[in-house]
Amino acid sequence: MGESRPLHAFASVPAATVCAVAAALLTALSGRYGYHRDELYFLVAGDHPAWGYVDQPPLTPLIAKASSTVFGDSPAGLRVAGTLACVLLILLVTAVARELGGDRRAQLLAAVCAATSTFVLAVGHMVSTATYDLVAWLAVSWLFLRLLRSGDPRWWVAVGAAAGVGLQNKYLVAMLVAALLGGLAVAGPRGLLRSWWLGVGVATAVLIIWPNLWWQEQHGWPQLTVAGGIVADDGTENRLLFVPQQLLFLSPLYVPVCVAGWLRLWRDREVGWARAVAVAYPLLCVQVIGAGGKPYYALPLLLVLLAAGCVPALTWLGRGARRVRRGLFAGALTLTAAMSLAVGLPVLPPGTPGPIGAINPEQGEQVGWPELTDAVAAGWQRIPAAERASSVVFAQNYGQAGALVRYGPARGLPAPYSGHMSFADWGPPPDASTGRVLLLQQRGTGANTGTFFRDCHQVGRVDNGKDLDNEEQGAAVLLCGGTREPWSKLWPRLRHFY
Repeated sequence: MGESRPLHAFASVPAATVCAVAAALLTALSGRYGYHRDELYFLVAGDHPAWGYVDQPPLTPLIAKASSTVFGDSPAGLRVAGTLACVLLILLVTAVARELGGDRRAQLLAAVCAATSTFVLAVGHMVSTATYDLVAWLAVSWLFLRLLRSGDPRWWVAVGAAAGVGLQNKYLVAMLVAALLGGLAVAGPRGLLRSWWLGVGVATAVLIIWPNLWWQEQHGWPQLTVAGGIVADDGTENRLLFVPQQLLFLSPLYVPVCVAGWLRLWRDREVGWARAVAVAYPLLCVQVIGAGGKPYYALPLLLVLLAAGCVPALTWLGRGARRVRRGLFAGALTLTAAMSLAVGLPVLPPGTPGPIGAINPEQGEQVGWPELTDAVAAGWQRIPAAERASSVVFAQNYGQAGALVRYGPARGLPAPYSGHMSFADWGPPPDASTGRVLLLQQRGTGANTGTFFRDCHQVGRVDNGKDLDNEEQGAAVLLCGGTREPWSKLWPRLRHFY
């Protein structure tokens, strides 16, 4: 049974103030660089609504489409959805602190720490699956804490519903559920695992995710192929960087608060009912490391520990040498906010990210897409006008293709094709397209170009104009005489997932 004492009042005004400041900051910077490659892909996917895509469930593309439709076809309009998700996340972290006995001061501190975390600002800045995954994880964690504190097994239905919605965005929330159930089995109360309401919660989650599972089954479970490719390419690096990247993405200066939060959940009798969450975090880490997943996968549960640590942090601040302690803590908060702004948001000139690009390379992926399209348009002009109707623009990855969809029409380009991810499902070109092929290569590839296309020669190169070494800088634009076989025969071999 959970804590019987009533909860403190929700710190509505302080939390709303933090949310308003965060929303204003994100809004002010939302259009500073440009679209991220994933955002360009999501926008195209949103124009092809389906119950699933080869690399993700449908929620993020649908949100991207809705946000752009309602708030404007621009990076700023698209990112309103990300800003709102960030606001909801801050409120959820505040609610977690309250659930764990935090008063108004602890809740405010939790909101401030969440709002100044590097990862929270970075994913709140743009629309990505991680943006809504973070919200889903915090929602599941908060509802799970309500279940534990109240001892009422009917909360399993709400936990299942939140998990089901999260699964419609990204399957990673299943790792959280597994870790929480494991923590419950180890630390108790185990009676909640024997309740038939747990079965109802599982059924609720399955019912919500079922359309996507059906889609995946009908298409041969392509998302498993994508996940396997990610692990094969990056699994070892992810394992080596697991600890340092978690520290960098959260903020090194918040680590003591997280440690205090874990210790509090583990040994403080007042929140002993939540010990399962303390057990869940190492169980989650084992899952992520074992699967070779990206280090940030475990960060949402770290935010729960951060919220739990706000009560002991305030206790520490109230002890001897208060002025010194409070000064140190205020300095740490200020330094953390400054670091998070520089790493997580586009506050620096786009051509000078320096070491920040190594910590958060996603900033560099928001630069240079119009220039990339310019390079392709210049190559297209080399094709005689009479031949363009039967010619094709082919991009090697979804970021390139998404940029050409977004910026190409204004530059006289036709709709592009690509064999990457779900773009392969939206092709191939008709076999009647027997003319030339304008090929935008992915940097560092191209050895097999002659296998599919003939008489290729370089006619351009991508230059973002900022001397920024991102994934597309220096990519070659090739003009080919045509394909070696009809598109329909080539397409299965042109399809790729990574």
